[in-house]
Amino acid sequence: MITKNELDKLVQLYETPDFINDDPIQFLHRLNNKKDIEIAGFISSLVAYGRRDVFIKKLNELFKIAQNEPYNFIINFDPKLLGNFNYRFGKPNDFAMIFSILKELYTKNGGLEELFKYGYNNPIKNNIFIPITDYFYSRAEENTQQGFYFMIPDPKKGGAMKRMCMFLRWMVRKGPVDFGIWNFMPTSDLYIPLDVHVARISREMGLLKRNANDFKAVLELTNNLKQFDPNDPVKYDFAMFGYGINQK
Repeated sequence: MITKNELDKLVQLYETPDFINDDPIQFLHRLNNKKDIEIAGFISSLVAYGRRDVFIKKLNELFKIAQNEPYNFIINFDPKLLGNFNYRFGKPNDFAMIFSILKELYTKNGGLEELFKYGYNNPIKNNIFIPITDYFYSRAEENTQQGFYFMIPDPKKGGAMKRMCMFLRWMVRKGPVDFGIWNFMPTSDLYIPLDVHVARISREMGLLKRNANDFKAVLELTNNLKQFDPNDPVKYDFAMFGYGINQK
């Protein structure tokens, strides 16, 4: 198994402002207002799948439509603004549905921080994400297509919830990359964002034994990383990234 010292060195090497340039978190760093940042983070996490260069290009396109004012874009959202914007599974109607629900969330229910805080304080089956997705699902129209459910996956199915875990990391952790603008939960309760890349590297490191890349694997890996830093296990997300770069 890889040692704590080896992992900590990788974190120091990669948790720097240089990491931002090629990561979807770059879109948040262009903003200053808290609500702009959290909305930009949520939108960026929805699209952060597939080839990085492709989804970064699509996010640039989307934030151009929003005139780099995500909060204003959501509060005054009109589906016509999207035109034919789409990305892989996400069609214009899927994005319109999500943004319309976000509009309601910010005009009537406080916003994303309040929603995620509610999920954290009221988990269902020990899963903080179920109340969050229930909010979106309960407001989706009957003819909502698969793109909506791909971008906001159902945690009841046991998936890794990688993009929501990543979004929470951005919002809760403080550092040169992450923002730390939400204070309702400690960093010790964050989950490692698990994708195929991180899962493979974790197994190579001896940190993950489970074969499936599901939420049980997320819990196993996060708990093992807590042995190295019980207060901030998710900082090792940077080490996973760095290890993968070093292996190329």
